[in-house]
Amino acid sequence: MNNKRILVVAISAVVLILLYFFLRGGETDFNQVTSTVKRGEFSSLIFSSGQLESEKSESIDIPEKLKDRNLRIYELTITHMVDEGTVVDSGDYVATLDHKAVEEQIKLAQDDMEKTLSEYEDSKIDSNLNLSNQRDVIVNARLDLAEKKIIMEESVYESPSIQKKASMDLDKATRKLDQEQKAYLLKKKQEVNRVDRKYISYRQILERSEELQKLFNSLEIIAPKAGIVTYFKFPWGEIIKTGSKVGPYNSVIASIPEMSNLISRTYINEIDISKVKVGQNVKLGIDAFPAKQLSGQVISVANIGQAMPNSDAKVFEVKIKIFGKDKDLKPAMTTSNAIEAGTFADTIMVASDAVFENDSLRFVYLGAKNPVKQVVWLGDENENNVLIKKGLKEGDVVWLTEPENSADLKLVGVEIFAEIKKEKEDAKLKAEKEREDMQKKQPEAMPAGGIGAMSPKTIQTK
Repeated sequence: MNNKRILVVAISAVVLILLYFFLRGGETDFNQVTSTVKRGEFSSLIFSSGQLESEKSESIDIPEKLKDRNLRIYELTITHMVDEGTVVDSGDYVATLDHKAVEEQIKLAQDDMEKTLSEYEDSKIDSNLNLSNQRDVIVNARLDLAEKKIIMEESVYESPSIQKKASMDLDKATRKLDQEQKAYLLKKKQEVNRVDRKYISYRQILERSEELQKLFNSLEIIAPKAGIVTYFKFPWGEIIKTGSKVGPYNSVIASIPEMSNLISRTYINEIDISKVKVGQNVKLGIDAFPAKQLSGQVISVANIGQAMPNSDAKVFEVKIKIFGKDKDLKPAMTTSNAIEAGTFADTIMVASDAVFENDSLRFVYLGAKNPVKQVVWLGDENENNVLIKKGLKEGDVVWLTEPENSADLKLVGVEIFAEIKKEKEDAKLKAEKEREDMQKKQPEAMPAGGIGAMSPKTIQTK
Protein backbone atom coordinates (compact mmCIF):
# COMPACT_ATOMS: atom_id res chain seq x y z
CA MET A 1 0.00 0.00 0.00
CA ASN A 2 2.74 2.44 0.92
CA ASN A 3 4.64 1.64 -2.29
CA LYS A 4 1.56 2.49 -4.37
CA ARG A 5 1.22 5.84 -2.67
CA ILE A 6 4.86 6.69 -3.30
CA LEU A 7 4.50 5.72 -6.96
CA VAL A 8 1.40 7.90 -7.39
CA VAL A 9 3.11 10.90 -5.78
CA ALA A 10 6.21 10.49 -8.00
CA ILE A 11 4.11 10.26 -11.19
CA SER A 12 2.15 13.35 -10.19
CA ALA A 13 5.33 15.32 -9.59
CA VAL A 14 6.77 14.39 -13.00
CA VAL A 15 3.52 15.36 -14.72
CA LEU A 16 3.45 18.73 -12.98
CA ILE A 17 7.08 19.45 -14.00
CA LEU A 18 6.36 18.55 -17.64
CA LEU A 19 3.24 20.74 -17.65
CA TYR A 20 5.25 23.64 -16.20
CA PHE A 21 7.89 23.56 -18.92
CA PHE A 22 5.25 22.97 -21.62
CA LEU A 23 3.26 26.00 -20.50
CA ARG A 24 6.46 28.15 -20.54
CA GLY A 25 6.70 27.86 -24.29
CA GLY A 26 7.52 24.36 -25.26
CA GLU A 27 11.26 24.93 -25.98
CA THR A 28 13.36 24.20 -22.92
CA ASP A 29 17.07 23.44 -22.61
CA PHE A 30 17.44 21.16 -19.60
CA ASN A 31 21.26 21.72 -19.68
CA GLN A 32 20.93 25.47 -19.22
CA VAL A 33 22.56 26.74 -16.00
CA THR A 34 22.95 30.51 -15.74
CA SER A 35 24.44 33.07 -13.42
CA THR A 36 24.09 36.81 -13.02
CA VAL A 37 26.88 39.39 -13.28
CA LYS A 38 27.24 40.95 -9.84
CA ARG A 39 28.72 44.11 -8.37
CA GLY A 40 30.40 44.11 -4.99
CA GLU A 41 33.62 43.53 -3.04
CA PHE A 42 36.16 41.26 -4.71
CA SER A 43 39.25 39.63 -3.17
CA SER A 44 42.01 38.71 -5.62
CA LEU A 45 43.76 35.46 -4.67
CA ILE A 46 46.94 33.88 -6.00
CA PHE A 47 47.14 30.13 -5.47
CA SER A 48 50.34 28.16 -5.09
CA SER A 49 51.70 24.99 -3.54
CA GLY A 50 54.43 25.32 -0.93
CA GLN A 51 56.47 23.32 1.53
CA LEU A 52 56.76 23.71 5.27
CA GLU A 53 60.14 24.50 6.74
CA SER A 54 61.50 26.23 9.79
CA GLU A 55 62.23 29.93 9.63
CA LYS A 56 65.05 29.33 12.08
CA SER A 57 67.01 26.11 12.05
CA GLU A 58 70.45 24.93 13.09
CA SER A 59 72.58 23.38 10.39
CA ILE A 60 74.39 20.08 10.81
CA ASP A 61 77.64 20.76 8.96
CA ILE A 62 80.63 18.75 7.83
CA PRO A 63 83.58 18.58 10.27
CA GLU A 64 85.42 21.88 10.51
CA LYS A 65 88.66 20.11 9.58
CA LEU A 66 87.20 19.18 6.18
CA LYS A 67 87.02 22.90 5.33
CA ASP A 68 90.83 23.17 5.66
CA ARG A 69 92.21 23.62 2.12
CA ASN A 70 95.63 22.38 3.18
CA LEU A 71 94.17 18.89 3.54
CA ARG A 72 93.38 18.91 -0.21
CA ILE A 73 90.16 16.92 0.28
CA TYR A 74 87.41 18.66 -1.66
CA GLU A 75 84.54 16.23 -1.14
CA LEU A 76 83.59 13.13 0.81
CA THR A 77 80.72 10.68 0.36
CA ILE A 78 78.07 10.20 3.06
CA THR A 79 78.26 6.47 3.70
CA HIS A 80 75.37 6.37 6.18
CA MET A 81 72.72 8.74 7.47
CA VAL A 82 69.75 8.46 9.80
CA ASP A 83 66.29 8.65 8.24
CA GLU A 84 64.76 12.05 7.71
CA GLY A 85 62.38 12.88 10.55
CA THR A 86 64.45 11.02 13.16
CA VAL A 87 64.16 12.65 16.58
CA VAL A 88 67.63 13.14 18.07
CA ASP A 89 69.07 14.59 21.24
CA SER A 90 72.12 16.82 21.49
CA GLY A 91 75.22 14.73 20.72
CA ASP A 92 73.31 11.88 19.05
CA TYR A 93 74.67 10.22 15.91
CA VAL A 94 73.43 11.64 12.58
CA ALA A 95 75.73 10.55 9.74
CA THR A 96 79.09 9.04 8.77
CA LEU A 97 81.45 10.28 6.08
CA ASP A 98 83.71 8.04 3.99
CA HIS A 99 86.61 6.83 6.17
CA LYS A 100 88.41 5.04 3.33
CA ALA A 101 89.01 8.23 1.35
CA VAL A 102 90.65 9.86 4.38
CA GLU A 103 92.66 6.70 5.15
CA GLU A 104 94.13 6.81 1.65
CA GLN A 105 95.15 10.44 2.13
CA ILE A 106 96.73 9.62 5.50
CA LYS A 107 98.72 6.76 3.91
CA LEU A 108 99.92 9.02 1.10
CA ALA A 109 100.87 11.73 3.60
CA GLN A 110 102.85 9.23 5.71
CA ASP A 111 104.71 8.00 2.60
CA ASP A 112 105.52 11.60 1.65
CA MET A 113 106.61 12.30 5.21
CA GLU A 114 109.03 9.35 5.27
CA LYS A 115 110.44 10.37 1.90
CA THR A 116 110.85 14.01 2.93
CA LEU A 117 112.43 13.01 6.26
CA SER A 118 114.96 10.89 4.38
CA GLU A 119 115.72 13.79 2.04
CA TYR A 120 116.12 16.08 5.06
CA GLU A 121 118.66 13.76 6.70
CA ASP A 122 120.52 13.39 3.39
CA SER A 123 120.61 17.15 2.94
CA LYS A 124 122.21 17.59 6.39
CA ILE A 125 124.91 15.04 5.53
CA ASP A 126 125.54 16.63 2.12
CA SER A 127 125.78 20.05 3.74
CA ASN A 128 128.36 18.84 6.26
CA LEU A 129 130.44 17.29 3.48
CA ASN A 130 130.25 20.37 1.28
CA LEU A 131 131.18 22.74 4.10
CA SER A 132 133.96 20.43 5.26
CA ASN A 133 135.49 20.47 1.78
CA GLN A 134 135.17 24.25 1.68
CA ARG A 135 136.98 24.54 5.01
CA ASP A 136 139.80 22.35 3.64
CA VAL A 137 140.12 24.71 0.68
CA ILE A 138 140.44 27.65 3.11
CA VAL A 139 143.14 25.84 5.12
CA ASN A 140 145.10 25.13 1.93
CA ALA A 141 144.70 28.78 0.88
CA ARG A 142 146.10 29.92 4.24
CA LEU A 143 149.10 27.57 3.89
CA ASP A 144 149.71 28.82 0.36
CA LEU A 145 149.58 32.43 1.63
CA ALA A 146 152.11 31.65 4.37
CA GLU A 147 154.40 30.03 1.82
CA LYS A 148 154.19 33.07 -0.46
CA LYS A 149 155.05 35.35 2.45
CA ILE A 150 158.25 33.35 3.14
CA ILE A 151 159.24 33.50 -0.52
CA MET A 152 158.60 37.24 -0.51
CA GLU A 153 160.80 37.72 2.55
CA GLU A 154 163.66 35.70 1.03
CA SER A 155 163.47 37.57 -2.30
CA VAL A 156 165.04 40.73 -0.80
CA TYR A 157 168.41 39.34 -1.80
CA GLU A 158 167.26 38.53 -5.35
CA SER A 159 166.98 40.63 -8.48
CA PRO A 160 164.15 43.16 -8.78
CA SER A 161 162.26 40.95 -11.25
CA ILE A 162 162.23 38.01 -8.84
CA GLN A 163 161.09 40.32 -6.03
CA LYS A 164 158.29 41.63 -8.26
CA LYS A 165 157.12 38.08 -9.08
CA ALA A 166 157.20 37.09 -5.40
CA SER A 167 155.10 40.17 -4.55
CA MET A 168 152.56 39.28 -7.24
CA ASP A 169 152.30 35.68 -6.02
CA LEU A 170 151.72 36.95 -2.49
CA ASP A 171 148.87 39.21 -3.70
CA LYS A 172 147.28 36.31 -5.56
CA ALA A 173 147.44 34.07 -2.48
CA THR A 174 145.93 36.84 -0.33
CA ARG A 175 143.03 37.40 -2.76
CA LYS A 176 142.42 33.67 -3.08
CA LEU A 177 142.16 33.23 0.71
CA ASP A 178 139.77 36.16 0.91
CA GLN A 179 137.63 34.73 -1.92
CA GLU A 180 137.53 31.27 -0.37
CA GLN A 181 136.49 32.69 3.01
CA LYS A 182 133.64 34.68 1.39
CA ALA A 183 132.67 31.65 -0.67
CA TYR A 184 132.48 29.61 2.51
CA LEU A 185 130.07 32.09 4.12
CA LEU A 186 127.83 32.05 1.02
CA LYS A 187 128.04 28.27 0.78
CA LYS A 188 127.15 27.90 4.45
CA LYS A 189 124.10 30.15 4.02
CA GLN A 190 123.05 28.21 0.93
CA GLU A 191 123.35 24.87 2.67
CA VAL A 192 121.46 26.13 5.73
CA ASN A 193 118.62 27.35 3.49
CA ARG A 194 118.51 24.05 1.62
CA VAL A 195 118.34 22.07 4.86
CA ASP A 196 115.71 24.44 6.26
CA ARG A 197 113.54 24.03 3.15
CA LYS A 198 113.66 20.26 3.51
CA TYR A 199 112.77 20.57 7.18
CA ILE A 200 109.87 22.93 6.40
CA SER A 201 108.55 20.46 3.80
CA TYR A 202 108.82 17.68 6.35
CA ARG A 203 106.99 19.74 9.00
CA GLN A 204 104.20 20.64 6.55
CA ILE A 205 103.61 17.03 5.61
CA LEU A 206 103.80 16.01 9.27
CA GLU A 207 101.22 18.64 10.24
CA ARG A 208 98.99 17.62 7.30
CA SER A 209 99.23 13.99 8.45
CA GLU A 210 98.23 15.00 11.98
CA GLU A 211 95.31 17.11 10.70
CA LEU A 212 94.14 14.25 8.49
CA GLN A 213 94.17 11.99 11.53
CA LYS A 214 92.04 14.54 13.40
CA LEU A 215 89.65 14.64 10.44
CA PHE A 216 89.49 10.83 10.41
CA ASN A 217 88.48 10.88 14.08
CA SER A 218 85.67 13.39 13.40
CA LEU A 219 83.91 11.71 10.46
CA GLU A 220 81.04 10.63 12.72
CA ILE A 221 78.59 13.57 12.55
CA ILE A 222 76.57 14.32 15.68
CA ALA A 223 73.56 16.54 16.33
CA PRO A 224 74.36 19.99 17.77
CA LYS A 225 70.97 20.17 19.55
CA ALA A 226 67.80 18.19 20.16
CA GLY A 227 65.15 18.12 17.45
CA ILE A 228 64.01 16.50 14.20
CA VAL A 229 66.60 15.76 11.50
CA THR A 230 65.67 17.32 8.15
CA TYR A 231 67.68 16.58 5.02
CA PHE A 232 69.22 19.57 3.26
CA LYS A 233 67.53 20.39 -0.05
CA PHE A 234 69.00 22.49 -2.86
CA PRO A 235 66.75 25.04 -4.64
CA TRP A 236 66.76 22.87 -7.79
CA GLY A 237 65.37 19.91 -5.83
CA GLU A 238 68.43 17.73 -5.10
CA ILE A 239 68.54 16.29 -1.58
CA ILE A 240 71.61 15.52 0.53
CA LYS A 241 71.26 11.91 1.64
CA THR A 242 73.25 8.65 1.89
CA GLY A 243 75.53 8.50 -1.14
CA SER A 244 75.65 12.29 -1.65
CA LYS A 245 78.97 14.13 -1.71
CA VAL A 246 79.71 17.02 0.64
CA GLY A 247 82.70 19.30 0.98
CA PRO A 248 83.82 22.88 1.67
CA TYR A 249 81.55 24.21 -1.10
CA ASN A 250 78.40 22.38 0.06
CA SER A 251 79.03 21.95 3.75
CA VAL A 252 75.47 21.45 5.10
CA ILE A 253 74.40 17.83 5.59
CA ALA A 254 71.07 18.35 7.35
CA SER A 255 69.33 20.73 9.71
CA ILE A 256 67.33 20.69 12.91
CA PRO A 257 64.37 23.07 12.51
CA GLU A 258 62.83 25.09 15.29
CA MET A 259 59.19 23.99 15.01
CA SER A 260 57.81 27.06 16.79
CA ASN A 261 58.72 29.26 13.78
CA LEU A 262 57.41 27.73 10.55
CA ILE A 263 57.24 29.20 7.07
CA SER A 264 55.90 27.94 3.76
CA ARG A 265 58.38 28.31 0.91
CA THR A 266 56.59 28.60 -2.41
CA TYR A 267 57.33 29.74 -5.98
CA ILE A 268 55.12 32.16 -7.94
CA ASN A 269 55.19 32.41 -11.73
CA GLU A 270 56.44 35.57 -13.41
CA ILE A 271 52.91 36.55 -14.52
CA ASP A 272 51.56 36.84 -10.96
CA ILE A 273 54.69 37.87 -9.03
CA SER A 274 54.01 41.61 -9.59
CA LYS A 275 50.82 41.22 -7.50
CA VAL A 276 52.62 39.66 -4.51
CA LYS A 277 53.87 42.08 -1.85
CA VAL A 278 55.43 41.70 1.58
CA GLY A 279 52.74 41.97 4.28
CA GLN A 280 49.88 40.39 2.31
CA ASN A 281 47.72 37.93 4.25
CA VAL A 282 47.66 34.27 3.26
CA LYS A 283 45.26 31.39 3.94
CA LEU A 284 46.98 28.02 4.11
CA GLY A 285 45.79 24.45 4.00
CA ILE A 286 47.82 21.37 4.89
CA ASP A 287 47.52 18.51 2.40
CA ALA A 288 48.18 15.95 5.14
CA PHE A 289 45.41 17.43 7.33
CA PRO A 290 42.60 18.69 5.05
CA ALA A 291 40.57 19.87 8.01
CA LYS A 292 43.28 22.25 9.26
CA GLN A 293 43.14 25.88 8.12
CA LEU A 294 46.06 28.17 8.96
CA SER A 295 46.74 31.85 8.43
CA GLY A 296 50.00 33.57 7.54
CA GLN A 297 51.66 36.56 5.93
CA VAL A 298 54.13 37.11 3.09
CA ILE A 299 57.51 38.01 4.63
CA SER A 300 59.82 37.91 1.59
CA VAL A 301 59.61 38.08 -2.20
CA ALA A 302 62.66 37.26 -4.33
CA ASN A 303 63.94 39.97 -6.68
CA ILE A 304 65.51 37.50 -9.10
CA GLY A 305 63.66 34.64 -10.74
CA GLN A 306 64.96 31.17 -11.41
CA ALA A 307 64.25 28.79 -14.24
CA MET A 308 62.06 25.77 -13.64
CA PRO A 309 63.60 22.41 -14.57
CA ASN A 310 62.91 21.39 -18.19
CA SER A 311 61.06 24.64 -18.87
CA ASP A 312 61.67 28.19 -20.04
CA ALA A 313 59.26 29.57 -17.42
CA LYS A 314 60.64 31.63 -14.55
CA VAL A 315 59.44 31.48 -10.94
CA PHE A 316 60.15 33.69 -7.94
CA GLU A 317 60.65 32.41 -4.40
CA VAL A 318 58.15 33.65 -1.81
CA LYS A 319 58.29 32.96 1.93
CA ILE A 320 55.11 32.92 4.00
CA LYS A 321 55.23 33.20 7.80
CA ILE A 322 52.72 30.87 9.49
CA PHE A 323 50.95 32.22 12.58
CA GLY A 324 50.43 30.09 15.66
CA LYS A 325 51.72 26.64 16.57
CA ASP A 326 50.49 23.16 15.79
CA LYS A 327 52.13 20.01 17.13
CA ASP A 328 50.93 18.01 14.11
CA LEU A 329 52.92 20.06 11.61
CA LYS A 330 56.16 18.56 10.34
CA PRO A 331 58.88 19.92 8.05
CA ALA A 332 58.47 19.26 4.30
CA MET A 333 54.69 18.94 4.51
CA THR A 334 52.93 20.33 1.45
CA THR A 335 50.80 23.46 1.85
CA SER A 336 48.09 24.97 -0.34
CA ASN A 337 48.55 28.74 -0.24
CA ALA A 338 45.99 31.39 -1.17
CA ILE A 339 47.69 34.81 -1.16
CA GLU A 340 45.29 37.74 -0.80
CA ALA A 341 46.76 39.95 -3.53
CA GLY A 342 44.22 42.76 -3.24
CA THR A 343 40.63 43.76 -2.45
CA PHE A 344 38.36 45.79 -4.73
CA ALA A 345 35.51 47.49 -2.86
CA ASP A 346 33.07 48.10 -5.75
CA THR A 347 33.61 46.18 -8.97
CA ILE A 348 31.83 43.95 -11.46
CA MET A 349 32.49 40.24 -11.35
CA VAL A 350 31.24 37.03 -12.90
CA ALA A 351 31.52 33.36 -11.97
CA SER A 352 34.77 31.82 -13.25
CA ASP A 353 32.82 28.90 -14.76
CA ALA A 354 31.03 31.34 -17.08
CA VAL A 355 34.25 32.25 -18.95
CA PHE A 356 35.19 30.17 -21.99
CA GLU A 357 38.22 30.35 -24.22
CA ASN A 358 38.79 29.78 -27.93
CA ASP A 359 42.30 30.33 -29.32
CA SER A 360 43.22 33.81 -28.02
CA LEU A 361 39.62 34.92 -27.34
CA ARG A 362 37.95 34.77 -23.94
CA PHE A 363 34.18 35.11 -23.99
CA VAL A 364 30.91 34.34 -22.20
CA TYR A 365 27.54 33.14 -23.45
CA LEU A 366 25.41 36.22 -22.80
CA GLY A 367 21.60 36.14 -22.66
CA ALA A 368 19.14 33.71 -21.12
CA LYS A 369 16.96 32.99 -24.20
CA ASN A 370 19.03 33.88 -27.27
CA PRO A 371 22.65 33.78 -26.11
CA VAL A 372 25.57 35.28 -28.04
CA LYS A 373 29.32 34.88 -27.65
CA GLN A 374 30.35 38.07 -25.87
CA VAL A 375 34.10 38.85 -25.82
CA VAL A 376 35.18 40.03 -22.36
CA TRP A 377 38.22 41.81 -20.95
CA LEU A 378 39.10 40.08 -17.67
CA GLY A 379 40.98 41.22 -14.60
CA ASP A 380 42.08 39.42 -11.44
CA GLU A 381 40.61 36.09 -10.41
CA ASN A 382 39.89 34.20 -7.20
CA GLU A 383 38.59 30.73 -6.47
CA ASN A 384 34.99 31.60 -7.51
CA ASN A 385 34.86 34.79 -9.57
CA VAL A 386 36.80 36.85 -12.08
CA LEU A 387 36.80 40.65 -12.52
CA ILE A 388 35.25 42.15 -15.65
CA LYS A 389 36.99 45.19 -17.12
CA LYS A 390 34.84 45.45 -20.23
CA GLY A 391 32.13 43.47 -22.02
CA LEU A 392 29.51 42.95 -19.30
CA LYS A 393 27.41 45.04 -16.95
CA GLU A 394 25.72 44.40 -13.66
CA GLY A 395 22.66 42.17 -13.97
CA ASP A 396 23.64 40.48 -17.25
CA VAL A 397 22.74 36.78 -17.43
CA VAL A 398 25.53 34.43 -18.58
CA TRP A 399 25.65 30.69 -19.08
CA LEU A 400 27.74 28.40 -16.88
CA THR A 401 27.48 25.59 -19.43
CA GLU A 402 28.07 25.59 -23.18
CA PRO A 403 24.86 25.70 -25.26
CA GLU A 404 24.21 22.86 -27.70
CA ASN A 405 24.37 25.20 -30.71
CA SER A 406 27.44 27.11 -29.44
CA ALA A 407 29.29 26.77 -32.76
CA ASP A 408 26.49 28.67 -34.56
CA LEU A 409 26.17 31.53 -32.09
CA LYS A 410 27.09 35.06 -33.11
CA LEU A 411 30.37 36.55 -31.81
CA VAL A 412 30.09 40.13 -30.53
CA GLY A 413 32.56 42.52 -28.92
CA VAL A 414 35.48 41.87 -31.28
CA GLU A 415 36.52 45.51 -30.77
CA ILE A 416 37.29 44.61 -27.13
CA PHE A 417 39.79 42.01 -28.30
CA ALA A 418 41.41 44.71 -30.49
CA GLU A 419 41.72 46.97 -27.42
CA ILE A 420 43.31 44.16 -25.38
CA LYS A 421 45.79 43.46 -28.19
CA LYS A 422 46.65 47.16 -28.54
CA GLU A 423 47.27 47.50 -24.79
CA LYS A 424 49.67 44.53 -24.88
CA GLU A 425 51.55 46.03 -27.84
CA ASP A 426 51.77 49.42 -26.09
CA ALA A 427 53.13 47.76 -22.95
CA LYS A 428 55.72 45.93 -25.04
CA LEU A 429 56.81 49.14 -26.80
CA LYS A 430 57.01 50.95 -23.46
CA ALA A 431 59.22 48.19 -22.00
CA GLU A 432 61.52 48.33 -25.06
CA LYS A 433 61.79 52.12 -24.80
CA GLU A 434 62.65 51.92 -21.10
CA ARG A 435 65.32 49.35 -21.89
CA GLU A 436 66.81 51.57 -24.63
CA ASP A 437 66.80 54.59 -22.27
CA MET A 438 68.67 52.58 -19.64
CA GLN A 439 71.26 51.49 -22.20
CA LYS A 440 71.80 55.12 -23.29
CA LYS A 441 72.38 56.17 -19.69
CA GLN A 442 75.13 53.57 -19.22
CA PRO A 443 78.71 54.98 -19.59
CA GLU A 444 80.38 54.18 -22.88
CA ALA A 445 83.18 51.62 -22.73
CA MET A 446 86.72 53.03 -23.01
CA PRO A 447 88.66 52.04 -26.15
CA ALA A 448 90.93 49.04 -25.78
CA GLY A 449 94.04 51.21 -26.15
CA GLY A 450 93.11 53.47 -23.27
CA ILE A 451 92.37 57.21 -23.28
CA GLY A 452 94.91 57.93 -25.99
CA ALA A 453 93.56 55.30 -28.38
CA MET A 454 91.61 56.67 -31.35
CA SER A 455 89.76 55.06 -34.18
CA PRO A 456 90.80 55.88 -37.75
CA LYS A 457 87.74 58.17 -38.08
CA THR A 458 89.00 60.41 -35.27
CA ILE A 459 92.34 61.04 -36.98
CA GLN A 460 92.19 64.12 -39.17
CA THR A 461 94.78 65.02 -41.72
CA LYS A 462 95.80 68.58 -42.45
